[in-house]
Amino acid sequence: MIGQIRASTRTIGRRFLSDASGAVKQRPKKHSKLGVLAGFVVGTAGGFYWALNSTLSNPPEFLFPLSSSTRLCDIPSPCYATKWDFELALEELRAHFPEDAISSSVTDIENHTTNNYTLHAPEPSQRPRVVVYPSSTDDVVKVMQIAHEYRVPVVPYGGGTSIEGQYVATRRGITLDLSRMNNVISYNKDDMDITVQAGVGWQDINELVGSDGLMLGPDPGPGATCAGMVACSCSGTNAHHYGTMKENVVNLKLVLPDGQVIKTRRRPKKSSNGYNLTGLLIGSEGTLGIVTEVTVKLHVKPKFETVAVVPFKSINDATVAVTKLIQEGIPLNAVELLDERMMKAINFSGQTSRKWDEQPTLFFKLGSGHKNILNEIVKSVKQVTKDTGGQSFQVARNEQECTELWSARKSIFWSSIDYGRSVISPDVKVWSTDVAVPMSNLSRMIEETVKDCDASGLYTTIVGHVGDGNFHCLLMYDSKDEKLAMDLADRMVTRSLKYDGTCSGEHGIGTSKRHHLVQELGEDTIDVMRKIKMAIDPLRIMNPDKIFKIDPNDRAK
Repeated sequence: MIGQIRASTRTIGRRFLSDASGAVKQRPKKHSKLGVLAGFVVGTAGGFYWALNSTLSNPPEFLFPLSSSTRLCDIPSPCYATKWDFELALEELRAHFPEDAISSSVTDIENHTTNNYTLHAPEPSQRPRVVVYPSSTDDVVKVMQIAHEYRVPVVPYGGGTSIEGQYVATRRGITLDLSRMNNVISYNKDDMDITVQAGVGWQDINELVGSDGLMLGPDPGPGATCAGMVACSCSGTNAHHYGTMKENVVNLKLVLPDGQVIKTRRRPKKSSNGYNLTGLLIGSEGTLGIVTEVTVKLHVKPKFETVAVVPFKSINDATVAVTKLIQEGIPLNAVELLDERMMKAINFSGQTSRKWDEQPTLFFKLGSGHKNILNEIVKSVKQVTKDTGGQSFQVARNEQECTELWSARKSIFWSSIDYGRSVISPDVKVWSTDVAVPMSNLSRMIEETVKDCDASGLYTTIVGHVGDGNFHCLLMYDSKDEKLAMDLADRMVTRSLKYDGTCSGEHGIGTSKRHHLVQELGEDTIDVMRKIKMAIDPLRIMNPDKIFKIDPNDRAK
């Protein structure tokens, strides 16, 4: 309520000031009744606005609790820009940005509303009013200053590959597309790090540094950009050996909700310099500010690397093999599990150059800086997998065979779609959800999930980054079975929590897993997260409604 009064008072005051100044210019020697009345109204409105502004700058306890956490029921609903306010904000944006940097075309709005990766379709009203394309940190600062002044919600947009609804414009405002911020700031080969703008993709980094024998650790889906990778704390197939984004980001440059700019730390690989703001921002999904620059670690690419493929009779045998390999300290650059139905879908689609055994199969990347050491690693993996039920052991002899063997892992998504369209329905939907559990619980977790999937009657495939207990279940269904599929996905998440796991290994929370995060961490922990959000973004304009609720009137999950 107070926010609405404040916004309306600001708008009315501006309009009266504009009218009054115009009247004075036209009739400088006369003081009409209208001019006196306008002056009185402006003065009263200005005084009221000043009082409200002072109150909100130093809010009393009933507005924002002084406790160490913030319960949803203790805060008022956020108040965002009125239509008039938004038009004033847009006018200021147009004065700052070139014409091609601001778009409200139907195509641009739709392209920034949904994607091919998520099945959580936004409501018809959940579309941005305008898309802005900044080219620099200074541009982002200007956008945030204007958005903060007028209380316009801002949703950051990276590569547009998120799955859990991270960039849905739940409160219609500005979508900030960072794709034009695609420059390399500095490449420090000797220090093995690189600083890039937000819109640079991980594949672009690898292309640049690859000739120097270096690489970026995380490898999420094609098209992902650095700021988005930070926002969702992504990982990928390399996470077992090279870590997730949390282990690979050195520092960040961030534009705060009011337009201030901070840098979280400098470039040393280690530091004990107070609060770990870098870690706080990784996984925050744009709810605390806009990441404009990222410094990431680089890794030495193995001089010698090969791929091995091992089918098993059961998922349990495969997970036991991985556990034993890890416990014995045998280095694995990557280890992926595809179940028998995924292998069947790959064979059906014909997207690879060979036919595969339709059994649970482990795919390994094995590498070293020395060929003799690699040979010893291969021997060890072969022996352990044989001892734990491996049916055969295929290893690539050259780079071409490496690409051929790994191609099955790379084709899982489109192979599943091809299979689903042919066998289930031409309009099949494929929903990919992920969880992670401790390695000791992975086998039971997957086996129970497979039984649940069989009982549901839906066709599902499983692929897992099993080296760190993370796996995805791809649910294939048509529109009539949508609720059945969503219920199955919910049970999968609940099951992961039973095994002391997490509701999201690498896809993030967005809007679709908010209720699961409460299940996982409890309301008290969410309340502390909300306290941090309210401290940094009291107007709640940064990517509203993501990760946890910020509005007591929000009735969605």
